[in-house]
Amino acid sequence: MTLSVRNLKRLSLGPLDIEVASGDIVALTGPSGTGKSLLLRAIADLDPSEGEFSLGGVERGTMSAPAWRKQVMYIPAYSGWWADKVEPHFEGATRGLVIDTLHRLGLESTALGWDVSHLSTGERQRLSFARAIVLGPKILMLDEPTSGLDADNGAKMESIITQYARDGLGIVFVTHDAAQAARLGTRHITLQDGQLTEVLS
Repeated sequence: MTLSVRNLKRLSLGPLDIEVASGDIVALTGPSGTGKSLLLRAIADLDPSEGEFSLGGVERGTMSAPAWRKQVMYIPAYSGWWADKVEPHFEGATRGLVIDTLHRLGLESTALGWDVSHLSTGERQRLSFARAIVLGPKILMLDEPTSGLDADNGAKMESIITQYARDGLGIVFVTHDAAQAARLGTRHITLQDGQLTEVLS
């Protein structure tokens, strides 16, 4: 399933075109302040924007904003937590799927009973990822998914991203690390002066 964006305009961005297909891992780089997060938020319909957006040929305008965001999902570098424990953040998801997802991410099922205030940065990152995955998105947009992680946890997150892309999830991730973009991305796009450029390997 392909996400297609045409003529996106948002503040200083655009017009921009981008396509993300199932299994793609698109690395998005560019100088600080160029609007990388702004771009992802616009695609996810979290901020107002102009343009033509479709997923699998279905136009964004034909569905509600929550329905689009469930399929084209944005995860910020530091996700919000609204309850003291982890489990309420998975409300509505099938418990078996939640447990399986936690295990796949290297977390025990007991993580559901953990206090959010005691989570390490690595645990927060993986749980934020799990929280999104159980909702069944088709495209996942990750804003600096390894920021604040040590080398070991950063490698774990990269492995997780690769695993889910192999399963058919389309992924866009923002990074400031050129080596990570080359290592993890199946494609590499830069954003500068409001425009996107594909980096050819």
